[in-house]
Amino acid sequence: MKKKEFLVKIINEGKLKLVKPSNEVCKAYLIKSKNSLKASKILLESKLYENSVSDAYYSMYYSLLALLFKCGIKSENHMASIFLLNDLFKKPELYNVISETKEERIEKQYYVEFELTKDDSETLIKQAEDFCIKIELFIDKIKENDINKIRTDLKDTYKL
Repeated sequence: MKKKEFLVKIINEGKLKLVKPSNEVCKAYLIKSKNSLKASKILLESKLYENSVSDAYYSMYYSLLALLFKCGIKSENHMASIFLLNDLFKKPELYNVISETKEERIEKQYYVEFELTKDDSETLIKQAEDFCIKIELFIDKIKENDINKIRTDLKDTYKL
């Protein structure tokens, strides 16, 4: 299924919709992001590398949700949220990082045939830190007219 078809399907299922932009929900997700990153580091120190990777990914995902709620977009699907990062926000480098980390998280969370080292986990945590900082800086710079354009683009492109 192509990306646009997938997003239209998610919209039709009610899992992606426009809501009122919310700085409060945005801030709450940024706190969740920071907590997941902190947990990832604690798990790394405890040599629980698989779990560390999972929390590193969730720190990224929560910061992405913060950005979406800042713009009044509610998404209940990981891949849909990630697609929007590239399609609406024009952040291909961040899209690539979170997409790859999501795949790592899935592999480490659901499968057993892999080898994960401390270095692997440390690398993913550093990527998560960098990703979250860049998203937070982007959130701080986004203006109301940017939000209105993003919402219009979402409506026009996906018939929302």
